[in-house]
Amino acid sequence: MDFTGKTAVVTGGAVGMGGATTRAFLRDGANVAVLDIDDPAGQAAVADAGERGLFVHCDVAKTQEVDAAFAQVNATFGGVDYLINNAGIVSYNKVADTSEEEWDRTMDVNLKGAFLCARHALRSMEERGGGVVVNMGSVQSYVSQEKVAAYTTSKTAMLGLTRSIAVDYAPTIRSVTICPGTVDTPLLHNAAQLSPDPAAVVQECIDMHLLKRIGKPEEIAELILFVCSDKAPFITGQSIRIDGGLGIMVAGSKQD
Repeated sequence: MDFTGKTAVVTGGAVGMGGATTRAFLRDGANVAVLDIDDPAGQAAVADAGERGLFVHCDVAKTQEVDAAFAQVNATFGGVDYLINNAGIVSYNKVADTSEEEWDRTMDVNLKGAFLCARHALRSMEERGGGVVVNMGSVQSYVSQEKVAAYTTSKTAMLGLTRSIAVDYAPTIRSVTICPGTVDTPLLHNAAQLSPDPAAVVQECIDMHLLKRIGKPEEIAELILFVCSDKAPFITGQSIRIDGGLGIMVAGSKQD
């Protein structure tokens, strides 16, 4: 896949799935703007990219920071061809135990942030005659585990945002939701540390996938690049699960 001369914006693009996506776009010739709040990791992500890389400190939940970030992206690269709405956080609580502040912060980063970034990117894509918006959903856009009410709600809502972008901006701009299962990222390991036995949590994640492993960030990145490329021009408005078979087997269905 060749993205030479194209510009991708990757939110949360410093580490994890976002970092892998940044590296993949740079490898395949694109200019990449990383929007992240982790300054050292964000700067490191584009350190070897020369003029094709840009890091902007940006909390995607804050309108002014998003406005300033896209102004810098446009000034540096002249516009946006691909937006990867990857920035996200997770919180752990049942509905009745979720504070208003926790709910708002999760929605602001995971959903509002995607909306704020899409507004800018879509205007630029219209001017440039086309583009692709990739929204990062989750297998929890479809199913849910316990005590993740705000996170699951935000990731389910990404499906609606994707459909709306696809409908409103066809035929020149496409939008796709990528829905990973468990992936080997800092977010996973930080969450596991909340347990008295982090290793057991990670093993449980491994065991729940049919492929008996968790995903690699690079595997998610390759799918993102594929749906952005000219190899996938007929895909829009859809969600694609890349989840190692998580959640498709009915409990107790295996027979000896």
